[in-house]
Amino acid sequence: MIYASDLDQTLIYSKRSLGVPLESPGLLPAEQIDGATSAFISEQALQLLKTLPEDVMFMPVTTRTIEQYRRITVFQTELVPAYAVTSNGGNIIVGGEVDREWNRRIHEQVRRDGANAEEARHVFGQVLHEDWVRSERFCDELFYAFVIERDRMPLEQVLEKARIMREMGWEVSIQGRKVYLVPAAVNKQAAVEHIRNLTDGGPIVASGDSLLDRCLLDYADYAIAPRHGELYREQLRDELEVNYRFTDVSGVYAADEIMAYVHEIQSISRQKGGKAL
Repeated sequence: MIYASDLDQTLIYSKRSLGVPLESPGLLPAEQIDGATSAFISEQALQLLKTLPEDVMFMPVTTRTIEQYRRITVFQTELVPAYAVTSNGGNIIVGGEVDREWNRRIHEQVRRDGANAEEARHVFGQVLHEDWVRSERFCDELFYAFVIERDRMPLEQVLEKARIMREMGWEVSIQGRKVYLVPAAVNKQAAVEHIRNLTDGGPIVASGDSLLDRCLLDYADYAIAPRHGELYREQLRDELEVNYRFTDVSGVYAADEIMAYVHEIQSISRQKGGKAL
């Protein structure tokens, strides 16, 4: 079995996204920037991750760049996955090294399946404005990330532009203080499916909080999302039909519930002979 999970606001949480006071019990440092803790993980969730049975392969699946993923100290030292997916599926890290062949394949598919990065940025740029966009970055030469002032963003205009971008082969995702503009070819499902085929990994359990995670959760045999974030908000607006469950709690402790679910599914799957239910 493979447990494929998004990281930010699913398993690890910044100070801004914790949802509980910083001095709350059971919070452990997960990421360091310039010597200061920038993200946390629930102690219980980490313990449940560490005690997954040997027949369950944990695979981080994140929109973070390679550099940003490597800042997460907890997955570089305490718990080192054999495979990790970064750059929203654009890169796969195997044994600590980037799979260059996969990256080359993704770049070729991006060129073949949609508008190029410059054209996509030009069209989406028509809705961007310095009043609410603080910075932007072209991440791992694959997609754009914009840091924003969320309360100043013209939501309806951005959503309308997102529909146009989808026709051009690009996806727009709004996550907290960031907006992502990503080629449809760069997605988490494709990377996880590739690793599943490579490793004969069996059933997949997945977790994630954003629309960029939706393709992964829809692909998985079992899936769970935290009661916060983009997926939950869309579901509340009745604009999203899902076939997976949401946690009962929101914030950092949702990870405890997610990990308990993974253990539960593994136990049931083992009783069924390792097959999806």
